[in-house]
Amino acid sequence: MQEAFRFADDLGPARIVHVHEPGLGLRGALVVDNVAAGPAIGGLRMAPDVTTEECFRLARAMTLKNAAAGLAHGGGKSVLVGDPRMPRERKERLVRAMACALRGSQDYIFGPDMGTDESCMAWVRDEIGRAVGLPAELGGIPLDALGATGFGLLHATEVTLRRLGLPLAGARLVVQGFGAVGLHAARFLVERGAVLVAASDSRGAIHDPQGLDVAALAAEKRAGRSVGEHPKGRRIDAAALVEVECEVWIPAARPDVLQEENAGRLRARAVVCGANLPTTEAAERVLHQRGVVCVPDFIANAGGVICAAMEYHGATRTAAFQAIEERVRDNVEQVLGDAQRAGVPPRRAALDLALGRVRRAMSLRRWSIF
Repeated sequence: MQEAFRFADDLGPARIVHVHEPGLGLRGALVVDNVAAGPAIGGLRMAPDVTTEECFRLARAMTLKNAAAGLAHGGGKSVLVGDPRMPRERKERLVRAMACALRGSQDYIFGPDMGTDESCMAWVRDEIGRAVGLPAELGGIPLDALGATGFGLLHATEVTLRRLGLPLAGARLVVQGFGAVGLHAARFLVERGAVLVAASDSRGAIHDPQGLDVAALAAEKRAGRSVGEHPKGRRIDAAALVEVECEVWIPAARPDVLQEENAGRLRARAVVCGANLPTTEAAERVLHQRGVVCVPDFIANAGGVICAAMEYHGATRTAAFQAIEERVRDNVEQVLGDAQRAGVPPRRAALDLALGRVRRAMSLRRWSIF
């Protein structure tokens, strides 16, 4: 019991649910953090090493993200222990079982996340009728296939560079985590004139100061190979990615990749967070002291959940992408402006924005958890 309470503060979590079915090999957790603004939306993450603590941190990030984006939803997250590359039949059985185990958690809406996609959300909806990020054939807006989060990162990056007095055309880009988010972010940014000079995935990294071909790297991924196996460019150690000189560095993989120990080696003008929790607070302090602008995750990467919420409320794809552009641009502009005026890191300004909205929603509820 004490283990659960160590996460608690004045915002939440409202509920932590552990799921364990040894006969199926099912282990997972759900954290519903705060539902004052409405039912929680948050992805189902699948990885071999996910933990309840990571789930809570991600759920809190969703509370902040949804509040900052002005959505009528609270924050939650679910995690499922397993290798997302397992045989499809076994993965389907586990995802369906996870959905069934959480059937009673009516204030949580599943969405895709690392290790899951729109097919997984179709299985969830088939079991319990409560999922977003569905395939288009089921009336959904497949946010990963369309690159909704990457589209938001495009606009977050554009606003950030403009505030730095730098053009997007010709800006050098590094993407750490060339997956569903990183790939689309690179695609959108290169289409606007940026130059992808380095990229990595879980199995390798590659660098070419003359520019990498995004479509060719995507083809490597579709073939089941690492970006590091691409014949053009120089293969480098993933840890050296922070030392590649660039204007924009996008972390789009797992949490805590930028820490106090390596933030001082980063050779970028701006960090635009594509993943959830990719930077520690200590790293962001180092970046701020060095004059590197760091746009926090729950501001920069809100495109996916904005799209998911719009889908949930019946909006069209066009309306969803218009909402992403408008809300992400407005929030980045406000956060960076407030941070500059107050002389504080952008995360401090972003927290003030999001927490103010969460607490206002809580003040309007009789009980914020029911």
